[in-house]
Amino acid sequence: MTRNNPLKQLVEQGQSPWFDNIHRRMLEDGELQRLVEEDGLRGVTSNPTIFQKAIGGSDAYDAAIADALAAEPGLSAEGLFMHLAVADIRAAADVLRPVFERTDGADGFVSMEVSPELARDTEGTIAQARDLYARIDRPNVMIKVPATREGLPAIETLIAEGISVNVTLLFSVARYAEVVEAWLTGLQRRREQGLPLHTVQSVASFFVSRVDNKADPILQAAGSDAARELLGKAAIANARAAYGRMQRWLGGPRWPELAAVGARPQRLLWASTGTKNPDYSDVLYVDELIGRHTVTTLPPATWEAFRDHGVASPVLEDGDDGSATLSALAEQGVDMDAITVQLEDEGVQAFVDSFRDLLGTLENKAADLGVRGRKEGA
Repeated sequence: MTRNNPLKQLVEQGQSPWFDNIHRRMLEDGELQRLVEEDGLRGVTSNPTIFQKAIGGSDAYDAAIADALAAEPGLSAEGLFMHLAVADIRAAADVLRPVFERTDGADGFVSMEVSPELARDTEGTIAQARDLYARIDRPNVMIKVPATREGLPAIETLIAEGISVNVTLLFSVARYAEVVEAWLTGLQRRREQGLPLHTVQSVASFFVSRVDNKADPILQAAGSDAARELLGKAAIANARAAYGRMQRWLGGPRWPELAAVGARPQRLLWASTGTKNPDYSDVLYVDELIGRHTVTTLPPATWEAFRDHGVASPVLEDGDDGSATLSALAEQGVDMDAITVQLEDEGVQAFVDSFRDLLGTLENKAADLGVRGRKEGA
């Protein structure tokens, strides 16, 4: 029942719980469907690291790899990945299609990311996003585009073309303001063309826990009581500042005009919600970031933890925009601008590394399955 499941209670607070994982087995054995029915799951996110773990960490994809290579022997590792990933995203989108229909297109989305190697390539990002959107061919899919400088014009263009976008690798409030500008401008361009706005959705994926990973060592090094009091608070304060910025544009002059002709708000999505520090609550970055017009995307362990002992209370509605905490952090030597720039660079590189590892894994699997297939056919 809803009252016994904090995940379902999130929806009552205006927040949608999405699952930060995808694996072919969870599609085949009905696990994803069970999460929808029992926990109120409303969306799925993926990234290169998730696919690397799914494909490289099991034999669940081996038959599909062998079939793809038999149909197209010269298929590259990247082509093979796209073949496998598009199939998974389509299948997940089909499971979530009833959620999409029931919420009139507000939820039920599955996200797939453009190649992380395109993070600094505007035109390459636009071209691949168009290709992925067409290949997946589902109304409830979002294409993930990184919030790099080069990603901003891609976001605007894709929104103007009617492609729903999950803006990812977002760490700073200043960059979030630029993302909102790109999104609003894209909607305005679409309106000027006389095209419908209600079919375009977007979320801005604001990464949380990694901020504390950077800020806490600085505070520990400071050594003062004031610094110690701020441990584990930088990430939440940064996210609250972003939420405050969202509240301001919702009440600003541009949004009501677009909303009046069918535009839907771009929701903040809390990403990187798994707790890295064992001294902190394992649901810290969920419990402390619940509010309207938001999404929280949870990795499996955090999903289970929040279902077990999370508290679904609208804490973001208390008016605290994080500014006092951010000022106190600055006094203790925590430079949030420097931290968020570093996190963006590291985030892009981490996804590139995962993607390259994945391609290497696929090359090895393709070679092994090809040899095995030839032996079995001899």
